[in-house]
Amino acid sequence: MNSPEKATIRALRSDVALQIARYVGRSEASQSTAAKRLDIPQPTLSKIMHGRVTELSLELLIRIAVRAGLPVVLQTGKVPAEAGAYVSGLKMTGSARSMSRLAEQAREALAASTRRLTPEQRLEAHLNHSELVTSLQRAGLPALRRARSGTSAGKRPR
Repeated sequence: MNSPEKATIRALRSDVALQIARYVGRSEASQSTAAKRLDIPQPTLSKIMHGRVTELSLELLIRIAVRAGLPVVLQTGKVPAEAGAYVSGLKMTGSARSMSRLAEQAREALAASTRRLTPEQRLEAHLNHSELVTSLQRAGLPALRRARSGTSAGKRPR
């Protein structure tokens, strides 16, 4: 039996593990060194690095992300496909870096503003952001369904 709750947890677990694996990859440390730094056994880190996280709990993965200092944001939704874990506030480097100087300045200003917020204000801002994202997703669902079915707004499927 595959409930939406289990599918959502599975999606979040995979996304948090992916963020941890990216963090470890960026550190360029060996798995054993990174595992010691994160206070976990090396075989556990190996499972995370290779995406074999079905037997790891979401709570453990969150604890590891906290130990790594990753500012992880979890998002759920009405359907499991809306669930995800995102790292906020990390500065991009190399090819992943934004080419827009304006976007980079906006990102830096947002990060500076966020640091000045109290925990309660951050929570309120996150809740507002989640409500906006949900509204955008709801507005985009009909267009997404049309795109997946191969129809446009004015055409009916044959």
